[in-house]
Amino acid sequence: MTETIQDVVNAVSLGSLYALFGCGLALVLGTARIANFAYGAAIMVGAYLLFLLADLPWPVVVLGVVLGVVALSLAIDGVAFRPLREADPTTLLVASFAVSVLLTNLAIAIAGARTKGVDFGSSLLGSVDVGGVSIAKLDLLTIALTAATLLTLTVFLRRTLLGVQLRAAAEDFTMARLLGVNANRVIAAAFAISGVIAGLAAVLLTVRSGTLSPDLGVQPVLIAFIAIVVGGMGSLAGATAAGFLIGCLSVALEVLLPPDLRPYRDAFLFSLIIVILLGRPQGLFGGQQVGARV
Repeated sequence: MTETIQDVVNAVSLGSLYALFGCGLALVLGTARIANFAYGAAIMVGAYLLFLLADLPWPVVVLGVVLGVVALSLAIDGVAFRPLREADPTTLLVASFAVSVLLTNLAIAIAGARTKGVDFGSSLLGSVDVGGVSIAKLDLLTIALTAATLLTLTVFLRRTLLGVQLRAAAEDFTMARLLGVNANRVIAAAFAISGVIAGLAAVLLTVRSGTLSPDLGVQPVLIAFIAIVVGGMGSLAGATAAGFLIGCLSVALEVLLPPDLRPYRDAFLFSLIIVILLGRPQGLFGGQQVGARV
């Protein structure tokens, strides 16, 4: 029973982290119609910022990482995407790839290509006793932080004027602009919120792995895109739920598969994802009505 509870906590923790990945990317995709592959590079930059600030008090480190990634996200929007507002999606996709490659190569040029160890948040790698069950502090923090982030985002989207404008833009951007919504302001807000989520994800991911490298953001952005497809294109709730589902399935397969088959866990995981898409090609939350997409 103890091992089962620990496995459940591990699954919820990893699912929470993946939900953050999917949520941050889906927000920009739903609002600006930009498949932002530079999102993974933003997470990578956040990890390197954490490495540079690691000797400072942890609140300063976390705040510095989040603010740095938000600034980077706004700069990416202003420099790479704003001049291409009226371009077709293929052009925007190529632009996001170009920004991602640029940031990755800048990281290699400045910090080198070798993997670095990060000594930050080591105390979170310990565990606490909850009802006789030993649970990692980092898992509890990941779950709590993700829940708080998603709750805050939900309240923001539903209770504030800018949040309502973001939801309107996600539903019908052209109509939202005709009704007076400032396109640049709304898209910049989406990139800023995405930057906050990417910064938090960078902190959690780096503490979890204890290492960083220029390709750190590759896995998060791939998981985020898979979550968007499985959850339903344009659905923020769907991307978040799908990210959570992917994380839970990953841990479940690691536990349930025989030892000889565990190296092939990802093959089984993506096979399950293919089955889901075959049964529901529009995604788990695809095809919903206005107001249900975010």
